[in-house]
Amino acid sequence: MAVRSDNLAFRRREILGMLSAFGLSFSLPAMSHAAARRRRDERPKTLITLWMNGGMSQLESWDPHPGSATGGEVKSIATSVPDLQISEFLPQMAEQMHNVTLIRSLTSLEGDHARGASFVKTGYRPDPTLVYPSLGAILASELPDDSVEIPQHVSLGSDQFFPRGGYLGNQWDAFRVFDPGRSLTNLSAGVSETRLQRRADGLSVMSKQFAAGRPTADRDTQHADTVRRALRMMSSEQLKAFELDDEPAAVRAAYGDSRFGRGCLVARRLVEVGVRAIEVSLNGFDTHANNHDGQKVQCDVLDPAFATLLTELQDRDLLDSTIVLCITEFGRTPRINPAGGRDHWPHWFSCVVAGGGFRKGLVIGATDPNSDGDGKNKPRPDDPVTVPELYATIMDVMGVDWDEERITPIGRPMRFADGSPLPHLLEPATGHSARSWHSLRREPQHLRGSRKASETSNDADFCLRFHADLKNSSAPPLIASRFPRRNTTLPPEENNAKEDIVLIV
Repeated sequence: MAVRSDNLAFRRREILGMLSAFGLSFSLPAMSHAAARRRRDERPKTLITLWMNGGMSQLESWDPHPGSATGGEVKSIATSVPDLQISEFLPQMAEQMHNVTLIRSLTSLEGDHARGASFVKTGYRPDPTLVYPSLGAILASELPDDSVEIPQHVSLGSDQFFPRGGYLGNQWDAFRVFDPGRSLTNLSAGVSETRLQRRADGLSVMSKQFAAGRPTADRDTQHADTVRRALRMMSSEQLKAFELDDEPAAVRAAYGDSRFGRGCLVARRLVEVGVRAIEVSLNGFDTHANNHDGQKVQCDVLDPAFATLLTELQDRDLLDSTIVLCITEFGRTPRINPAGGRDHWPHWFSCVVAGGGFRKGLVIGATDPNSDGDGKNKPRPDDPVTVPELYATIMDVMGVDWDEERITPIGRPMRFADGSPLPHLLEPATGHSARSWHSLRREPQHLRGSRKASETSNDADFCLRFHADLKNSSAPPLIASRFPRRNTTLPPEENNAKEDIVLIV
């Protein structure tokens, strides 16, 4: 893999600046939205998940309520988005908020670490009869790239809840790197290339003899395929993506000299190679005691790494083809306990999504600063978003059929996502699958333009009026239709089938 050195290569804008000083111009016509979209769609798409292990507090990060009964000691600061404030613990990310979508109304029913992590990593509540694949495993299996010689699903700084292949097969489990940026173990032969080849030839003879009478066992164990992929990886130049020796010291310092900081830098290098799904873990958010200081310690690690990752992806023209998702298994309680901590709170929490066609500077949802979290006062947040809906949106953007059913090893048909995409999270120019839609019931009020309150009471009538208004315009025709929708992540009392009014473009 060719790695660019900032010490040896001029940046594009520096070269253009030098040429312009001599009166030369290489200006090009502005790229149309359609051309920009085609260029983005032609690139291999990647997902980077920044996993905040332990339950990141939304109140000390993305959704502070200073001065309220639930706000605690944290203060809020202004961001690059007017009227949007986040925690003082994230000053560098405050300057990046115009590049991200902030969701403050993510919901879950799982308040246990293992169950919560399983749900958020897969989009399905845990089931003892079936292991679900993580989002990264689905993307890697559905979007293979033979030019990538290293694993296409990677976990950096992996914790005990590492992303798994589930019913797709163990071959889609994440390749785990516990200390990113340091030397990888068990990937050098320790012998000469000639001797390694002799060993591989001998193993091949034994493997063929084993497979001759046991075709089913050979297939089920995946032994031969595992050996083939391991040998290919050991000899690949792409392994250098896991190393940081050739990165400038200033770049490494910008990410931060921590396991998570190095992991984010390695993640950027893996994107450049073409790895499909990458997870970087940051532990330490389970602050049942001394919540304020504990959350600050972890945010001090997250802030420079996250902000630098977004900056570098954008500078290298990679952000449009890379989705960066910062998420956790649940939030923390509004009420502060006697030990100065916050406990588990799945009823609403926050996540941040950037790149890949997600809207920039968008804020979804709002939470009640007066909810005391005592077990009695648990109102739902405004504009709630479920994890399955978010993941269906990500799959749709990346070109994966989120609605596809797979027959699991126990004969059970399962969809990749137990929800539907939310196009209002995406930039208008973002391309979707042929089945994409705009759900008016899910559309936030501020995106509905000049619709009056009386008009929103009957979405079907609005669809027909909207279609009539556009009949003589240059916009594409719209079709109004209804379909039943059932969300299995809602509580039983709210889990009745609902009808969505959709506009199919």
